[in-house]
Amino acid sequence: MVAPGMLQNPSVRTWLAGVEPAWTLLDQASFSALHEPPSPVAGPIRLAADLAQEEIRQSAVARNALILLRAAATRSGLKMTAASNLARSVVAEMCNLFIWPDPDQVGAFQFHKVINEPDFLPLYFVRNVLQAATLLRKQKGHLKISPAGRRMMEEPNSSPLQALLFHVTMWHLDLGYLSRGLLHGWPQHDAGIVLWSLSVAATDWEPRERLSRLCTIPIIGVLDDQSWDKASFAMEAQILRPLVWFGLLEHREENIDSDHFGRRHLYRKTGLFDRFLSFKVTLENDSGPRH
Repeated sequence: MVAPGMLQNPSVRTWLAGVEPAWTLLDQASFSALHEPPSPVAGPIRLAADLAQEEIRQSAVARNALILLRAAATRSGLKMTAASNLARSVVAEMCNLFIWPDPDQVGAFQFHKVINEPDFLPLYFVRNVLQAATLLRKQKGHLKISPAGRRMMEEPNSSPLQALLFHVTMWHLDLGYLSRGLLHGWPQHDAGIVLWSLSVAATDWEPRERLSRLCTIPIIGVLDDQSWDKASFAMEAQILRPLVWFGLLEHREENIDSDHFGRRHLYRKTGLFDRFLSFKVTLENDSGPRH
């Protein structure tokens, strides 16, 4: 078992509340290897780069990325502000074009006559991912499509789009802003461990609180103040919701009988999860590689 000493720590045991993390099933070599980013030629994490168009459309990130790429490919590109955000006119246009799994984000314009790009999270997120992937670039006050982005727009070449954007998002971008910097990048720093754990733990509907304990490696910031569940908040913000945006998880809410205002948030894998993500790992006391 990986890190058996950690599991004897009283604070860890209190936080786990009887849950045994999925990653404790891994042998030490696989546990260590899952801390490395995916590689197209080696390593335990593989991202499918041959998705069909129908599969790409299941990903809100990839689907809306193509919308933004096409918009940036026209004329002089998309106008930006002095603060390097997209202009309000562009935000208004994209709000009418973007389809996002979170209706609260898509409906933001219902309550505002004008809105800045950082206030419209779907666009802000997708635009930053595309720039980090070098498919868009800023030039003379406009956001323009790069040659790589123009190639990716063409249907035969768009199959690896999801893999490229997911790799950049999970292993190169800092998603701490999604959790308001609560735990300084945790649990994104352990993305490979968390993703493998989700592959075996999220086969059916599970609450975010249980998934946090099944799939993450607790740190001092999680354990030193357990008056509220910071771990589940950070896990949902930096991992679970982005996976919903990439079409890899489903999300639903349930009423809590004892709480008129609270809602229980549950997640499970979609069919695209196992199609897109594959793992080659070995379990403790097991003789062969396992998914």
